Amino acid sequence: MSRTRWRLGLSVTALLTASALLPSPAHAEAAADYTITVSPSGRGPAIDDTMYGVFYEDINRAADGGLYAELVQNRSFEYSTADHASYTPLTAWAADGTAEVLDDGGRLNERNRNYLSLAAGSTVTNAGYNTGIRVEEGERYDFSVWSRAESGTTLTVALRDAAGTLAKVREVAAKGKWRKYTATFTATRTSNRGRLAVTTTAPAALDMVSLFPRDTYRHQPNGLRKDLAEKIEALHPGFLRFPGGCLVNTGSMADYSADSGWQRKRSYQWKDTIGPVEERATNANFWGYNQSYGLGYYEYFRFAEDIGAMPLPVVPALVTGCGQNKAVDDDALLKRHVQDTLDLIEFANGPRTSEWGKKRAEMGHPEPFHLTHLEVGNEENLPKEFFARFEQFRAAVEAEYPDVTVVSNSGPDDSGAIFDTAWQLNREAGVAMVDEHYYNSPQWFLQNNDRYDSYDRGGPKVFLGEYASQGNAWKNALAEAAFMTGLERNADVVKLASYAPLLANEDYVQWSPDLIWFNNHASWGSANYEVQKLFMNNTGDRVVPSKATGTPAVSGPITGAVGLSTWATSAAYDDVRVTAADGRTLMSDDFSGGAAQWTHTGAGSWTVQDGQYVQTDPAAENSMVTAGDPAWHDYDLHVKATKKSGKEGFLVAFGVKDTGNYYWWNLGGWNNTQSAVEQASDGGKSTLLSKAGSIETDRAYDIDIKVRGRQVSLYLDGREWGSFTDDKPAEPFRQIVTRDDRTGELIVKVVNAQDTAARTTVDLGGAKVASRAAVTTLAADQDAVNTETDAAVTPVTSTFSGAASEFTYTFPPNSVTFLRIRQRSPGSARPGPATRPPHRVAGPG
Repeated sequence: MSRTRWRLGLSVTALLTASALLPSPAHAEAAADYTITVSPSGRGPAIDDTMYGVFYEDINRAADGGLYAELVQNRSFEYSTADHASYTPLTAWAADGTAEVLDDGGRLNERNRNYLSLAAGSTVTNAGYNTGIRVEEGERYDFSVWSRAESGTTLTVALRDAAGTLAKVREVAAKGKWRKYTATFTATRTSNRGRLAVTTTAPAALDMVSLFPRDTYRHQPNGLRKDLAEKIEALHPGFLRFPGGCLVNTGSMADYSADSGWQRKRSYQWKDTIGPVEERATNANFWGYNQSYGLGYYEYFRFAEDIGAMPLPVVPALVTGCGQNKAVDDDALLKRHVQDTLDLIEFANGPRTSEWGKKRAEMGHPEPFHLTHLEVGNEENLPKEFFARFEQFRAAVEAEYPDVTVVSNSGPDDSGAIFDTAWQLNREAGVAMVDEHYYNSPQWFLQNNDRYDSYDRGGPKVFLGEYASQGNAWKNALAEAAFMTGLERNADVVKLASYAPLLANEDYVQWSPDLIWFNNHASWGSANYEVQKLFMNNTGDRVVPSKATGTPAVSGPITGAVGLSTWATSAAYDDVRVTAADGRTLMSDDFSGGAAQWTHTGAGSWTVQDGQYVQTDPAAENSMVTAGDPAWHDYDLHVKATKKSGKEGFLVAFGVKDTGNYYWWNLGGWNNTQSAVEQASDGGKSTLLSKAGSIETDRAYDIDIKVRGRQVSLYLDGREWGSFTDDKPAEPFRQIVTRDDRTGELIVKVVNAQDTAARTTVDLGGAKVASRAAVTTLAADQDAVNTETDAAVTPVTSTFSGAASEFTYTFPPNSVTFLRIRQRSPGSARPGPATRPPHRVAGPG
């Protein structure tokens, strides 16, 4: 689907001082702005150890150049225009002398198609990722290369930067047919701009030129970048969903073979990614670069086991999504993918005597990986076509592996026709679990804390596989924290939840926000990461019923000016009229006298042509022009619109306050597949209403929008298209209470997402508790952003000595606060650390 992509600036608001972050205890009899009432004897839903997890997708260079610790870019000379229009087989390489990439019978193996032919006396130098290859003084680095040199040669291998050598030069004697050669470097100084150079004295063929830090995560071969893996591990995730995402359900469903013409734009297929790295397939990444598959299914399963997470792989359903939206009608191909899925389960769980269990054992893991959940498909926009294929996967898995839960999905949005159809199909078929995805504004998350309160307790369980509030500022993380209290309150329905995406290399960003940011020498958790970490490490085992006083409901009408816009489309607008509810004309423009009433606030190019206001750039996104008074309310807006060219349709705005706060009717959005009303709040968008549909080119449409109070009705060519009422409060104060069975503690979790402190009476329902409570507080300015050099949002721990059966606590402005309060009862446990032990999956040893 067409999602707004965000890029964070580098400016941040300074961290509040520690004294400002620490709570201000108050006496129990003091007046309070809020009241939290807890029922300690009540039993809310149990919370599974796997409630919170992580979703890993190779986006933003999350694999090569990211979590995968390989330091050489394009190590196998497989880059291609199939990956990116600018790529060549020598991308990231510089040649001095004669170097040619060949695709012929002299290759290393059938699946590794390209290799480098290097003439005598020639050198090739690799630039790595970001600013170069990062090395640290005193650390060791393992070099390897596959080479063929019929007459023999000496390969001179050097690590250097512009200032000189970074390690002692190594010489490798190579002779004969293809063979792997190795060497080890010890860095003599630290550099972020290293280069790896290989020189040959005689003609030689090279492939799989590699450099790994010796100090990978858990010192594993073909391993992971240590700092990134440890940040993920520190979350203590209950599950690891992989490998996507749009990687899974886009591209060709064919295999990588001569029969497919060595198809280079394929869906992610697990068998391509196992076995010796030099024999793994290569593929174009949906996000616009190459993926080597050095980080493959075996490594994902191993990482899940290492961090104590349940593995949750996703396989393609043969219905593409993410804007491609095609169903593959090939029964033989479908049967092959179903069998591949069964083989995947055998690879994960089968005995070492089985075909695929043997391959796992040969890779170094004789014991099973204990796979219990598997997802088929991802964000398909064709729910009926998807579900027909999903049912074949489910039937096959349940017949052979009845203990494996097969997870379905509900499409790419939180509501609308696709969502409703998908959920109906899943309910009627008795599917065990449905994956929901949504990326919305902070306001949406504050408004929808009760989203799962009304879900059917007897229906499919929910896997919230992807969600985020469209930003990495503290206000975004606050909104997500408030929403997470609702997830926990509904832990009997929402069984799994993961923020997305997980990783972003700051120099290769396709999607923002992201949980963890990095470059070639550093990594840092976002404000959102700190919230996820706090919740994951303090989940508790069962919800304790509680309630809190709220904020007054939304009042006053929708107010704002009007606007016109386009997205990757050229369109013409005419006959704009705004009429007050009493019939007065507030504005009328047929553009016969120009467009002086309009202010251009977005991209694109606007001009008056033949009495129409035309946005002429078919590539421009968000080309907003606005007119009128931001104080307008209770009015009718009429527009005549004609699409000229491009990918989508029209954007007609109302309730426009400024460039970041408005509503618009998006007609023919998402690559002209659906229409929706979206609300922008502080730059973040959420969908209020959506339906399938498209806009025809060169056809004039009459668009009418009727705003009355907070109710809006929309008409297309005189027929009512839909209506909605926007009267849901964005509640800034949320709470949830859980019990930790191991420590005997009540965990009181409070989110105060407003600029004023919340002095709150906490009534524990007569429970006898220790007076001292461990407190963890996250608080900052709403616009604070964590960066490489400034951790503006970081946890502060303290002790509160005023806990009692009833007490008053002042929660700081813009804060998330967790209080761990030990209940006094016979045999109760002593207070434990303010973290939960990691979930562990049984494994070898």
